[in-house]
Amino acid sequence: MEENSTMENQQVENEEVVNNATEGANAETAAEQTPEEQIKALEEKCAKLHDDYIRLYADFENFRKQSLKARAELIKSAGEGIFANMLPLVDDMERAMNAMANATEVSSVKEGVDLIYNKFNTFLAQNGVTPIETEGADFNVDFHEAITMIPAPTEELKGKVIDCTQKGYMLKDKVLRFSKVVVGQ
Repeated sequence: MEENSTMENQQVENEEVVNNATEGANAETAAEQTPEEQIKALEEKCAKLHDDYIRLYADFENFRKQSLKARAELIKSAGEGIFANMLPLVDDMERAMNAMANATEVSSVKEGVDLIYNKFNTFLAQNGVTPIETEGADFNVDFHEAITMIPAPTEELKGKVIDCTQKGYMLKDKVLRFSKVVVGQ
């Protein structure tokens, strides 16, 4: 490790010596040049710096455009995996609908639909979607939307959720849909 830093220090010192020698030579050369030659040299230097700037700016613009294109492509295909994993659920629903058309026994159809429902809930849980608990919970505006308030049947139910008319869901820590609830007053 010390050898690397020693070598780097030597390289820096060598570069400084070269830069100082070059500056000294440029100063001597500038003193020997006529004002017209100095102006021409400065114009050439300015043109070179301008060209370097234009090239650097073009590289940056190309990078920015590529980044935007990559981000747009990522956004476009972000849900692809989830939808691909939903296709077996659609297949199951189609099979259940075909079975219902020819079914003579309601219990077997109900059992099949229950299996599909459980499979879909498992799929949601695997993707971080969880239902918001409402039964007996305190009313919380961060998770619940009160659609109506009714007199509480008991004193303990005041300010609590009495009924849920539409289940709410969260995606990890973000509310996807608020639970629509009836609150005790």
